[in-house]
Amino acid sequence: MTATAVGGTPRSVPGRAGRALAELGDRVVMCGIYDEVGSLIYDDLSRNDTHEVRELIGLVRRRPGPVLELAAGTGRLTMPLLAAGRDVTALELARPMLDLLLARLHEAPERLRERCTTIEGDMASFTLDRRFGAVVLGTTSISLLDEEGRAALYRTVRDHLAPGGAFLLSTTYPTAGSTQDEIRIDMAGASGRLYHLHEHWSPQTGTRTVTLHAADLSEGPVHVCTSTVAALPADLLENELAAAGFRVNTRLTLRTGGDRHESVLLEAEVEPR
Repeated sequence: MTATAVGGTPRSVPGRAGRALAELGDRVVMCGIYDEVGSLIYDDLSRNDTHEVRELIGLVRRRPGPVLELAAGTGRLTMPLLAAGRDVTALELARPMLDLLLARLHEAPERLRERCTTIEGDMASFTLDRRFGAVVLGTTSISLLDEEGRAALYRTVRDHLAPGGAFLLSTTYPTAGSTQDEIRIDMAGASGRLYHLHEHWSPQTGTRTVTLHAADLSEGPVHVCTSTVAALPADLLENELAAAGFRVNTRLTLRTGGDRHESVLLEAEVEPR
């Protein structure tokens, strides 16, 4: 996955997180979530993250044929798709993320590993020589693309769907009427290491800034990984999909563990001409 890192000094992180990090001065080392440092933190946290997995696998099972996973990351969805018995092509642009996925596949049983093809590529611009029963874009990764990028994504997905195939994508955005624009979540990675995840929503720009760092700030350098992405309401995506020639068949509201934002999984297929 790729995203625009906030970068710069710790003051470039918005809200309370930015103010707290600024007090650490030059101990802070800024990085992106999908680079060599951030990808390790992302992978540690995602190993135990089952959000949307059950619902997505359930929808994929209704579509025969191989699965194309876009923005595959380090394999949070790839491994469950393989475990469900599907042949998976996993496409990922960020090389550090793809290397971690390859390492996971190397450790996996051969019966899973042999059914996965990995490709380094851009989810909005790729050409493969096969079509797929399902194209999956989970983890709200569509929020990494601007309007032009999303239009290119829809065109490319259409070109790679088999007849009767489905495009599955998820999104998250603030709940209507929510007044909470910032929250900190304490999380444990698969390694047992503790992290703070800060989410800051900006209604003015329609964006969400995610900031990650270790919970222990007592000594040494503090690696702070940050990314700002779009907050895309499901209604907006449904309208874009319709304009791109898709019909949304299923809209599932996913559990989020709170009421500050809504998470939705969409299933769409190409509208017959």
